[in-house]
Order: sequence, then C-alpha cells, then structure tokens
Amino acid sequence: MAEPAEISSYGDAARFGAFFGMLAILAIAEIIVPRHRNEIPRLIRWTNNFGVVIIDALLVRLAFPFAAAGLAIMAQDGGWGLFNIWAAPFWIAFLASFLILDFAIYIQHVVFHAVPGLWRLHRMHHADLEFDVSTGLRFHPGEILISFAFKLAIVLALGPPAATVLLFEIALNATSMFNHSNIRIPARIDRALRWLVVTPDMHRIHHSVDSAENNANFGFNLPWWDRLLGTYLAKPKGGYRKMKIGLNEFRSRRDLWLDRMLIQPFRSDSEARPRSGNGKSSESAARED
Repeated sequence: MAEPAEISSYGDAARFGAFFGMLAILAIAEIIVPRHRNEIPRLIRWTNNFGVVIIDALLVRLAFPFAAAGLAIMAQDGGWGLFNIWAAPFWIAFLASFLILDFAIYIQHVVFHAVPGLWRLHRMHHADLEFDVSTGLRFHPGEILISFAFKLAIVLALGPPAATVLLFEIALNATSMFNHSNIRIPARIDRALRWLVVTPDMHRIHHSVDSAENNANFGFNLPWWDRLLGTYLAKPKGGYRKMKIGLNEFRSRRDLWLDRMLIQPFRSDSEARPRSGNGKSSESAARED
C-alpha cells in the first residue's frame, strides 16, 4: 500500500502537469479565439492573480502536511469513512465519491454566497474586472484554507478511493480554468456541452454585477446540480454584450493589485454584499467580438 507521502509526491506531479498544461492551452486559445475583447492589460491582472495563486499554494502546503489523496489512503488503512466500512465495488465507490465531492463543492459555493462572513472572502474572486483563465485561480487565501479543510472533512467521512480524490482535484482545477476562460465556443456546441460540463458562457453569468445573476450557476465541474436545484440561468437578462463583470464596489484598477485583494475581507460592512447593477464600466465592459 502506498504511503500518504508517496501519494502526495506523484499526486503533486500529476496535478502540476495538468495545471500547467491546461493553463497553456487555454491561454493560447484565448488569444486565437477570444469570446470578448479585454481592455485591462494582462500584465496587471495576471501578475496579481497569479501572485494570489502562489500565496494560496504555500499556505495550503504549510497548513496541511498531506494532500487529500494522501488522507484517503490513511482513511483506507484506518477503516474510516463510508466506503471503508461498507465494502462497495470499486466502480460504485469511485463514481459515487466523485459525484458526492462535486456536489459538496457546489453546496460550499452556495454557502460562501449566503453567509456574509464567507462572502467577504469569496467576493475577491468576483471582484476581477475581466473574465479569463486567471480568474478561475483567483481565490482569497482564507477561502482556500477553509475550502481545503472542508474537502478533507468530506474525504474522512466518505472514505473514497485515493484515485477518485486525485482525479477530482485535477478535474476541478482544470474545469475552473476552463469555465472562466475567455474563449469563443459556437452556440450550438455550448448548448450541448452544458449538459456535461460548466461552460465559460454559463459560468460567466455568475460573475455579473447583477445579484440575481451572480447567485446562479454555482457549479464548477458538473452543471447538473444547478439544473436540479433551481440555480441554473441560461443567459443574462440583458445579453452578454451588456452584462457587466465584477462588483460595483470594486471598480478601480488599483483594486486589482495583490495588496488590495488580500485586504478585501476587512473592508467596511457597506461593501459586504454586491449590489444589483447593469451597464458598462470604463474598466471592463463585457463585449462581444
């Protein structure tokens, strides 16, 4: 049986390989077939967004000595969790664990919008003034730590196969970059893909300044939870051309800097929830090419 440290080692290699591979593919695709024209230079947004990614990765590594897949191995050795108590066939444990993990992330996302204290952390993700692959990696370190601890708790309770946990983490990372990417997908293909995976146009609605729209389309991997639980929205009410990205409270380019992103949770109570709004900003009007 592989040790947790060994799982972490080759799991890290798999995650990093998938991460950089998907990032490169989507970054190139955004240049070749962009969905919307961005106005803010990538140098400003990407430098700060990836600065957050580095901080997140370091904090997770310091706070948690092993990866979630390593914890799954420990749970298996200790007989902890549902699928280590109930000897289900591997394929049932694999599929059920993947679906449960994905549903848990959906619920977590809904809760981060509903609870004011958690929204203060999550709103940093929504405050990006434009929408591209780097937005899918822009999460406050506090949110990342809470999210990772929640995932570890699910792994302990569920006792999933380590392979499922590793695949889920790779898929979640890849789909988060994909569904935030600024790539053009033909409407017919997009409609078909929405039954299998969250597409960029589907998730872009979630980043609208309009509260009715940014409280819809919470899924990252699978689109089924939104459809089943009534949080699915097919298109923004004013169309993609008129939809404004971000939050009304944070519209300056200075708010895109790393230091301002990190202190967002500590801003005044009047900025604790996004207000409904429409129209275009000088920084980031969501335009169709």
